[in-house]
Amino acid sequence: MTQFIGLHDFVDRHRRLFVLTGAGCSTNSGIPDYRDADGNWKRAQPMTYQAFMNSHAARQRYWARSMVGWQRFGHARPNGAHRALACLEGMDRSELLLTQNVDRLHQAAGSTRVIDLHGRLDQVRCMGCERRMPRGAFQGELERLNPAWADLEAADAPDGDADLESPAFASFFIPPCRHCGGLLKPDVVFFGENVQRERVDAATRHLAQADAMLIVGSSLMVYSGFRFVQAAARAGKSIAAVNLGRTRADALLSFKAEQSCEAALAFLIRK
Repeated sequence: MTQFIGLHDFVDRHRRLFVLTGAGCSTNSGIPDYRDADGNWKRAQPMTYQAFMNSHAARQRYWARSMVGWQRFGHARPNGAHRALACLEGMDRSELLLTQNVDRLHQAAGSTRVIDLHGRLDQVRCMGCERRMPRGAFQGELERLNPAWADLEAADAPDGDADLESPAFASFFIPPCRHCGGLLKPDVVFFGENVQRERVDAATRHLAQADAMLIVGSSLMVYSGFRFVQAAARAGKSIAAVNLGRTRADALLSFKAEQSCEAALAFLIRK
């Protein structure tokens, strides 16, 4: 109960919150997270930008697993944590919601002041001509070209991946961009890839306007998110976190609730 009251009071004391969310915000929507309570990887490190761009075999493995995983990931729906943060914005208490997630569930729940720090998985980007196409349309193309894979079952992995291993990855066909013949990549920031500078700059401007920071469901082990916590601390802003387990920023926090994101933020929906 102390944690609940403490978080409620933290929100009430600060009129403009800079909210940073991570994978823990979406686990109750059926999307697995990457790390355990100690911040360690639960499975092998995910696809890197360098491997995807330099290896056709790596791309075949990625897209085959993604085709299987998208069948459930593409139907994920917002949970109470997403709805609670949309309510916070509706009360005009949120300066910005900066999410490390690529699932667009914050937008589906009604949040509008959102920056997708690591991009969005519902789009596919051509690395040649920079055109985007909906992931759902690309899914249909993948299934048409690889019908034997369409009915495969595999456990869900983070960010639309599936725990699928097969010696047949080499037979998986990936269509090129229909406009220029270029290489197609999900419109997300892979590990080893730089976050777009304009996203970082925009988020930094919003952080300067906020009077406190709230972290929801992130261990902050990835520097792209942790940098904003460091900036908030340097600016003397109060920082609170909701996370099950250790975060990289524990020493910088004014308050921490070790609860599920849905449970900790439920009071916002009741307002």
